[in-house]
Parts: sequence; structure tokens; C-alpha cells
Amino acid sequence: MTHSLDSTALDQMFLAARTFNKFTSEPVGDDLLKQLYDLYKWGPTSMNTQPGRLVFVRSAEGKEKLKPALMPNNVEKTMAAPVVAIVAQDTAFYDHMPTQFPAMPGARDMFANNAGLCAETASRNSALQGAYLIMAARALGLATGPMSGFNPAAVNDAFFPDGRWKANFLINLGWGDASGNRPRGPRLAFEDSVVLA
Repeated sequence: MTHSLDSTALDQMFLAARTFNKFTSEPVGDDLLKQLYDLYKWGPTSMNTQPGRLVFVRSAEGKEKLKPALMPNNVEKTMAAPVVAIVAQDTAFYDHMPTQFPAMPGARDMFANNAGLCAETASRNSALQGAYLIMAARALGLATGPMSGFNPAAVNDAFFPDGRWKANFLINLGWGDASGNRPRGPRLAFEDSVVLA
């Protein structure tokens, strides 16, 4: 039997959580990134496809490679973030299906032989996994700054030249500096976004 999280956890994960535009200079170490991955990987995906792939960009060289793909208003904050996660999708995720979803022996071929289903599954589920990464980071005390203000083709050319992985979105990660936060935007009311059927 599961129990509701307490108010402190709910605040950290959702109610008081913010998108950060500024981070302290404190680095994010390998051990924490591994811990982050080990938490994130348990989020559910369709048929356990797990098409999400991550590149944790931390080096000056890696950031310089990423920089030309960023929209101008995202350059400064992204270059200053301790880590930039490229959330990508593996377009041949189905190669892992015999191990990841043994309950259905034909799962690999189902995706491999249907380009539309494969692309849709990779896109939807890698985005879902990116959301898990945000929540896992928050659970570990890290601040996140997800963004789609970049040129995916340029990121793909720079980081994934073989074409198998494709960028979905970016997440700046680190220890948050609230001085860079904008006023929090409102959220839609229940009656404006929910239909009870």
C-alpha cells in the first residue's frame, strides 16, 4: 500500500518548484548524475520501450559545441549551467525490446517494421522520460531549467552525426540560484482544462 507524500515533498516536486534560469557555480558530480539516472530510469514507458537517451554536457568543449544551436536568449544561462542534459530519442530503441519486453517476443519487429509507430513511440516516450528526469532531479535537490529554444538539427549534427539518436529537448541542471527566477506564471483552473466523462 502506498501513501501520499508529505507537504515538504510535494512542495519540492511540484507546488514550490520552479524553472531555474540561474545556477550556482557548484559542480554536479558523476556520482550524483549516476544517482539521477538510477532514479529516472524507473519511470514507465510504453511496453518498456525506454527510447530516451541522455547526454550530460559539462565540459567547456561540449558547451561550445552546443552553443551555436541555442536561441540567443538561452545562450548565457545554458553556458553558465553546471550541466546541460540533451534529452534525445533512440530511433532504433526496438533493438533492446527482446531484453526489455520479453513478454512479447514479436515486439522488436512490430516497431522495426512500422516506421510511423516507431517514430511516434520514440518521440512520445522520450519526452515522457525527460519529464521523469526533471522530477528525479527535483527529488535529489537539483534545480532544472527545461527548454525547447534551440535548433534540434544543429544539435543532432554536432552530437549525433550517425543519425540514430535525435534531440528532443534540453534541461539545464545544477544547484538553483533563485535570484534568476521570473515571477511564477499562473496555471489553468481545473474547470478550464479537465473534462469529467
